[in-house]
Amino acid sequence: MSTEPAKPVRRTTVPQIRARKGGEPIVCLTSYHAHTAAIVDRHADLILVGDSLGMVMHGMETTVGVPLDLMVMHGRAVVRGTKQALVVVDMPFGSYEEGPNVAFRNAAHVMKETGCGAVKLEGGSRMGETIRFLTERGIPVMAHIGLTPQSSHVMGGFKTQGRDEETWPAHLEDARVVAEAGAFSVVVEGVVEPLAARITAECPIPTVGIGASAACDGQILVLEDMLGLSPRPPKFVKVYGQLGAMIEQAVEAYAADVRSRGFPTEDQVYR
Repeated sequence: MSTEPAKPVRRTTVPQIRARKGGEPIVCLTSYHAHTAAIVDRHADLILVGDSLGMVMHGMETTVGVPLDLMVMHGRAVVRGTKQALVVVDMPFGSYEEGPNVAFRNAAHVMKETGCGAVKLEGGSRMGETIRFLTERGIPVMAHIGLTPQSSHVMGGFKTQGRDEETWPAHLEDARVVAEAGAFSVVVEGVVEPLAARITAECPIPTVGIGASAACDGQILVLEDMLGLSPRPPKFVKVYGQLGAMIEQAVEAYAADVRSRGFPTEDQVYR
């Protein structure tokens, strides 16, 4: 039996994620609370505290209504529940678009209050100046291009991007700008496969696909979608579990036991 002390677990860092460009695919998932984060942490390289929590956990129709304080609260929980994955927290709508100074103040608040390792913000070329401002001041940024849910009202809904090849140059330019501005990786969402593959081939930083291409440098899904907890997961989701049905069965069995006085039994009471 070894008497050597166990080596401390070290968190994945931003430079380590950046260095994975073209290498082993980066495993990413969302998480919003400590218990699921602790499970995901054992398998994922990066955990995103996504503003999708507004829809998944709080019943909102879009992510637009998510406040900054809610992101901080969930971010704290995920950081508490993890030891090794890089934790990235989404900047919600209205917390960074006004300008670099506002973005820095809010991003610094998120990092200080949660202990996360980076923030994510949506937008391509238009966010280049802000990304540069943040990264030059010590705030690592994960960018997000393609389908940007916070802009769903402008886009007319959650629409796949790049179906018209004439729009490809704008998406390629978005990827180029965020990389040159200092983003360490970029989420590519809801983009037709050949465009996502081309973005990945031309972009010097890792691309993380969601509804994009297997050629991306990593993949991310909303945890509740891939676990079968969402009633109508998007087309791009592969459902790896059916927890919704399992929860339904468990609640039904519990209700039946309570009504029949079959719970609690001797095993669940104190004498």
